[in-house]
Amino acid sequence: RVRIIGGEHRGRILGFPEVPGLRPTADRVRETLFNWLQLEITGARCLDLFAGSGVLGFEAASRGASRVVMVERVRRVYDMLARNRALLKLEDRVELVNRDALHWLASCDEQFDVLFLDPPFSSGLLQPVIDHLAASRHLAAGARIYIEQIFTRNLRRCLGRLAHRCCPVLHDLGATYHWSLMQLEYATDVIFRHRKD
Repeated sequence: RVRIIGGEHRGRILGFPEVPGLRPTADRVRETLFNWLQLEITGARCLDLFAGSGVLGFEAASRGASRVVMVERVRRVYDMLARNRALLKLEDRVELVNRDALHWLASCDEQFDVLFLDPPFSSGLLQPVIDHLAASRHLAAGARIYIEQIFTRNLRRCLGRLAHRCCPVLHDLGATYHWSLMQLEYATDVIFRHRKD
């Protein structure tokens, strides 16, 4: 179970199924993330590309995002997202998509202001998604991207396709987790939470 920590649905508890690799972003991490996004989230068009528990997308909607698209491949998880969306009465602002993330992204022509990219750590999906974003028009001017992934040299090279410099760590989440803000072309930022190997 996960709890929405801010906005109109603050304190609401949402269930999600036990599925291997499904790991909702912790309350403390979300609080830091949405504090960083507080000036951008109201009225934003958001994409939660690997929705899982849906906690990032529902948190964004609770805090005033005008549109949230949540993409989830696993049918059982998608069904729970639909139940939670109905529970929160967010059908008018949250669109659910039951498809493979890469296939959906390739067929989508929409632009987003805030993107949440949190694929399963061992899936290898982040690199093709970043490659697609670097070559597409999905990023609105001034877009923000949140990435949660195990940090590797390969990932640093992959992110280099988007970023031309990395700013100092914004928030230290202890010995294991660190936040970095990456300035991207077209005034796009990435807030990147990584786990050291």
